[in-house]
Amino acid sequence: MRRIKYWELLRPDSLTVWRSKVVKERLSWYYNVMVNKAPAKFILAKYVGTTEDLSKASLEELWELHNDLSKDFDKLLLQAKSSKISLADLNKLDRPKVSYLDVKIEIAKRILERCSFCEWRCGVNRLQGSRGFCRLANETYVSSYFLHVGEEPPLVPSGTIFYGSCNFRCVFCQNHDISQEHPFSGIKVTAEDLASIQDYLRLEGAKNINHVGGEPTPNIYTILSSLKYVKSNVPQLWNSNMYLSEEAMRLLLDVIDIWLPDFKYGNDSCATRLSLVKNYFNIVVRNLKLVCDKGDPIIIRHLVMPNHLNCCTQPVLEWISRNCSIALVNVMGQYRPEYLVLRYREKYLDIARRLTKDELNEAYEIAKKLKLDFEDVS
Repeated sequence: MRRIKYWELLRPDSLTVWRSKVVKERLSWYYNVMVNKAPAKFILAKYVGTTEDLSKASLEELWELHNDLSKDFDKLLLQAKSSKISLADLNKLDRPKVSYLDVKIEIAKRILERCSFCEWRCGVNRLQGSRGFCRLANETYVSSYFLHVGEEPPLVPSGTIFYGSCNFRCVFCQNHDISQEHPFSGIKVTAEDLASIQDYLRLEGAKNINHVGGEPTPNIYTILSSLKYVKSNVPQLWNSNMYLSEEAMRLLLDVIDIWLPDFKYGNDSCATRLSLVKNYFNIVVRNLKLVCDKGDPIIIRHLVMPNHLNCCTQPVLEWISRNCSIALVNVMGQYRPEYLVLRYREKYLDIARRLTKDELNEAYEIAKKLKLDFEDVS
């Protein structure tokens, strides 16, 4: 008799959700990697290679090589998706001395020298110890890691890795202790350390490795480097505010198996006032469209906030309806006033309370009218 896992008792929907035809169809690639029917993208990237000496190439030449290898990767990915190549088949092949993943890692290292992982584009030399808006130099801090049973049903249990620091300054942040107040309070990890954490979580039953925070974006170099050492076949999940640069997106698109982005604001004014970021809407929708056009599995989270249905919820859900029909959408009703909203209540009166039942129902009605697939994951 099969032993029942504790998360199956706590979250039986983590099993029953796969009875949904929509969920199984939209998340088919993620599901196949999750149950080891297909190799994760980062593993495929290890079998696409080159004979180039990366140390002698300029950044421009590395990007050209990256683009060439991406075409070879697409062919291999197509074989994996059509079940023409399996993990067992890959294990019989010799890995190239220099892989597509190695090229990505080298580019990420070069970017650290003039950082542009996110759209702050600070341009500081983090390799030499300078710190940008994210306040990180060349180190990565992990605040905690564990099997998370509070995520969306298809993701439970999620092997969640919380990274310290963030490139946003959300006044209502629920993780403000690690994102803003004490971003260096976790353990400093190397790429090998991070790989060991991922293997441990998979062994414990993680359905995926959930890179979150804080914000994972400033840690792209360490995260990509860790994938050289990960031994497990495990889906890589990107749980992010999606304020990434186009360069960062290009590095991630062929290693991330499922995306879990936040899409908070329907305009730049709210984003600037509440998260201290500029040009939010255009940047986030640009990145979301890259994922959606590629056809990757994606669950878009929208945090419904009090008094922000017209300015944020409506335009966010409308954009998803028009531009990302493949997405599952989590219309989230978990907002609660936290952090600076509690300290400076008068300054943030519009969001200084929880949602009402009527507000959440209105958000659900908007999603229904737009025919979004939200009920299985909200």
